[in-house]
This record gives sequence, C-alpha cells and structure tokens, in this order.
Amino acid sequence: MPATADSVLPARGRVQYYWRGLHVPFIATWSFETVFHPQVIRASYRGVWGISYTDELEVADRRHGALWVRQAVARGKGTPALAGVHPMRQRQAMAHLLCQVCGNSTFDEHWKFWGERHLFLMRALHPGQVKSDGETTDSPAVCLPCALESVEACSHIRQGWTAALVKDARPWGVAGVLHDPTTLEPSLGPRKRLIERPFGHKEYAWINAARELVQLEGVTPVDLRELAAEAASADIKITALPADGC
Repeated sequence: MPATADSVLPARGRVQYYWRGLHVPFIATWSFETVFHPQVIRASYRGVWGISYTDELEVADRRHGALWVRQAVARGKGTPALAGVHPMRQRQAMAHLLCQVCGNSTFDEHWKFWGERHLFLMRALHPGQVKSDGETTDSPAVCLPCALESVEACSHIRQGWTAALVKDARPWGVAGVLHDPTTLEPSLGPRKRLIERPFGHKEYAWINAARELVQLEGVTPVDLRELAAEAASADIKITALPADGC
C-alpha cells in the first residue's frame, strides 16, 4: 500500500501556534495555504463514473474513492483563519482521532479515565441540542484542555455548543462541492453549505470533497465543566498548552 499524507501517524508534541493571544487550531487554514482549482473532468475511477482532475495523482487526490480539494500545506505561514478548515488536516484528525485544536492524539489519560471514549465538541444549532447515536459530524475529536479553552475563547463555539463522549467514530462519507454529471456545473447546498453524501451514494463520486464525516456511536452527552471537575478529583492533570509558535 503506498504511503499517503493520511497514512503517517503524526507525532505527539506538535508546535502550537498563537495569533493575537488565541490558540490557532491544528485544522485551521493559513494565508499561505493556497487553494488550487485544477480542471475537473468526467472519468471512471475503479469502474465508477464521477469527477477527476486532468492531472490527478491518486495518492494525493483520493481517499475512500472521493476526489479531494487541493490546498497547499504551509501550517504556521502567514495569517491564520481561525474558523477555516484545512482539508488534509481535518482528514488526518478524523482518521487518527487527533485533537482538532492542538493536533495531538486523543488516546490520552482522559480517554482511559472515560472508559476508552473520545470527547467531541460541536456547534449547537439550537439551545439544548445534544448529540445521539447514529448522528454524523465533520468536527474532529478534541482533548479536554482544548475543549475548555475553545468554549471560552472561540467566538464560533461560544454562540452555542454541545459536547459528548463517544465510543466510536466510524467513517461515514464526505462533504464538499457537488458537480452535475452532465454539465459538471458545481453547486452547494442551502446557505452555501457543503453538500454531504455517504459512501455508496449515487452522487458520492461527483463530490469534490473538503471534509470527512464520521458517524458517532456510543454517544453520551456531557457537561465540560463536570468532566473537568471529575478529572481533577481523580488527580488527572490537565496540562497547560505550550506558549511557543507565532
């Protein structure tokens, strides 16, 4: 099996970047990370018709059969877009259950304490919203220190959030720009949202993917501050983030 950017497990202890006092999430984009727009054509990939690039490189451009958006990789270079999402790093975070903020593994002491469950923190679309088994998300897992920081510092999350401990996050599909099979005209969903399609859907191969989605199983809604208090009472240390970086 050829090595890809997603098949290499990232090391622990990543450099952490800050911008104007805010921690820049691992999955955030930077101004030097140019988005490329290669020509899209109709093509058959492993017997399934869909979209392709004229100069497609399977190792870099494909995952689970989907054609992915091309974007340069230059983390830490230029100005960060704190609410932006880099396709490759989001994909890495989903594949390896990395914290979307610090980029380190969420297979940590808290994971063990929680009965081998991962913490997910997501934007709530309405007050009191909770996640349940079978729901999907494009928001990767998060470690407890970063989750506590996010609900205080991230304006996007502060508008409303929901948190849950999750036993399993199974690959479900992708979200991206859908191309018409006849005209190749690109389209988005309502409010210019990315269009989501599961594996095996008839339109899956016509999506230019920008996010990987997982399906949550073994979901238990939680309160972050209660989790922190329980960790403290069990003498599980919540380590402060390093202050290096930009």
